[in-house]
Amino acid sequence: MTERQMIQEILNTVDVLYEFENTDDDNKEYTILVHRQDGDKRPLADINTEIKKYFQEADYSYNETLNPSDDTDISITIKR
Repeated sequence: MTERQMIQEILNTVDVLYEFENTDDDNKEYTILVHRQDGDKRPLADINTEIKKYFQEADYSYNETLNPSDDTDISITIKR
């Protein structure tokens, strides 16, 4: 499984929308913008905690910013 596939699998498990903002495949470092789906009533902190848990279990570093802009719920920088 490629790095991107692993990332996609984690984010699909949490059931959020996402887009890759910056990718550095050589250094395995990625910045991802996460968006809640319409109708998702889960608190943002809970979603972030769940995403963080999965990435840490997969041995990624995890640095997040909640609500970095009006159209993004979480900005995540991860690195393996």
